[in-house]
Amino acid sequence: MDVNAAVAAAAAIAGLLTGVIAMLAFRVSEREQRRPTRTSLHTDAVLPPGVDTVLSVLRSSAVVLDEADGVVKASSAAYALGLVRGGKLAVEPMLKMARDTRRDGEIRQVELDLPRRGTGRGEALAVSARVAPLGSRLVLLLVEDLTEARRIEAVRRDFVANVSHELKTPVGALSLLSEAVMDASDDPEAVQRFAGRMQIEATRLTNLVQELIDLSRVQNDDPLEDAEPVRVDVLVAEAIDRCRHAAGTKEITMAAAGAADLRVWGNRGQLAAALGNLVENAVNYSPARTRVGIAVRSVAQPGGDLIEIAVTDQGIGISDKDKERVFERFYRVDPARSRATGGTGLGLAIVKHVAASHGGEVTVWSAEGQGSTFTLRLPEARAPRGRRPSERDDTEALDGEAAGTSHPSPHASDPSAYETLPSPEVLP
Repeated sequence: MDVNAAVAAAAAIAGLLTGVIAMLAFRVSEREQRRPTRTSLHTDAVLPPGVDTVLSVLRSSAVVLDEADGVVKASSAAYALGLVRGGKLAVEPMLKMARDTRRDGEIRQVELDLPRRGTGRGEALAVSARVAPLGSRLVLLLVEDLTEARRIEAVRRDFVANVSHELKTPVGALSLLSEAVMDASDDPEAVQRFAGRMQIEATRLTNLVQELIDLSRVQNDDPLEDAEPVRVDVLVAEAIDRCRHAAGTKEITMAAAGAADLRVWGNRGQLAAALGNLVENAVNYSPARTRVGIAVRSVAQPGGDLIEIAVTDQGIGISDKDKERVFERFYRVDPARSRATGGTGLGLAIVKHVAASHGGEVTVWSAEGQGSTFTLRLPEARAPRGRRPSERDDTEALDGEAAGTSHPSPHASDPSAYETLPSPEVLP
């Protein structure tokens, strides 16, 4: 019995020791797992609570660096801008700012021009970088892209400079001409000649101010707030009537053709101004005894039918380098000719803004010495209920002659697309 009791006591002691050793081993293992390692320093676990959520909703690109300059957290925008590459901050000036902030704890901000990633053309990316300490070991870098703001500011400066120059020219001419009239008060012929020049400069000044007002209006107003179905043939008739005198002076034949009763949805005044500018440019830049054609058709598109209004002339044409800039404000293909015709360089810019604000576009095809075709595309409005598309008022019918130009419209998939249009009467 004594032997059995001794064996049982020894077994109990051995089991107790085994349990104690196992518990100690488990505690040691758990402690080792909780200890931070070198790799764990570069994970999201080291971020203070809530920081990850805040960084995910910021508009700026965000990068969090540890004490070894490793990237702990970076937003997708930071990768898109090329700030982070291979787990490291790739912009040396920003890296230096982060090290300085880590050393003295001061917040720093600077604006930098960075090369665009992968372009190879030296284009600069304007950014504003702000560095601040985040806790005791981390540094937060916030980067805001200022490229678009810089571009808009440059456009605004150029616009103000161009407006100042364009206004200065006729105002200066009026001042000089008024002095000439005063000096030639005893010469009726000279007074009449100078007065005629004053009228021309005053008209140019009036046109410039009016087009500046129109451009400002189409840029700031929403044309669809008071939109209505607008008949395209009526717009064409108004544009032709607007240029009838100038075309008659140069013996230019204006011709129009198109499908009946097509409508677009938008602001009638803005649409009339846009189409009028296209027709007016075609007349002004066409030689005498040539033809200006206006063709209208409906084009089926998956997202909805479009109305194409193509204005074709047989003028001087536009070079390839100028076609990319003709819709810029105050840009003139031929400055001397534009000033001779009273052009302000704002007409096509107005057309571009009107087309964009109505959900459409304007494009150009041109070849030097062969003329140009400007095509205005706008979403088609449905015809009123209870009325067939073929029905229309005779008083609103569009008069004109079918456009017989020397080259087809390049925007049509079928070169003979406009040849199937009905032939209106010849315009006087």
